[in-house]
Parts: sequence; C-alpha cells; structure tokens
Amino acid sequence: MRLDKYLKVTRLIKRRTVANEACDAGKVEVNGKVQRASYDVREGDVISLSLGARTMRVRVEKVAETVRKEDAPLMYSVVEDQ
Repeated sequence: MRLDKYLKVTRLIKRRTVANEACDAGKVEVNGKVQRASYDVREGDVISLSLGARTMRVRVEKVAETVRKEDAPLMYSVVEDQ
C-alpha cells in the first residue's frame, strides 16, 4: 500500500492530499529515510511524522486497504510521541 494511503487509512493524517503534501515536503520518514508518497509500506516499518511542533513515530503492525474507524489504531503501535 502507498505511504500516503496508509497514513489516511490509519487516520494518522486526515486527508490523503495532506499526506501526499507532507511526504513531498520531507516531513515523513520511513526507517530513518525521507520517503515519497509512492513508497510501498510493509509490516515492521517505522514511520516518523513531523507535523508542526509534534513528532510521532509509529511501527506498522498491519496493512489493509480498508478498515473501520474503530480498528484504525490497531494497524500501528506508537513508538514515540513528542
């Protein structure tokens, strides 16, 4: 699954276009490297988001095309939240 779509499906970022823009601006890293929105997310990847003053690192636990709102937090685990 594409990185921008994963961020939207998990509701880490509200809209896919915003996720795409964050990737283009270099605010999203996967496993310590800045990645484009087209990066293929896999289980075990560590995603770092730098949005405003907040920095968040999450580990990908599951990849699914669609998920209910209640189940979205089960797709990742928070490693660090500042």
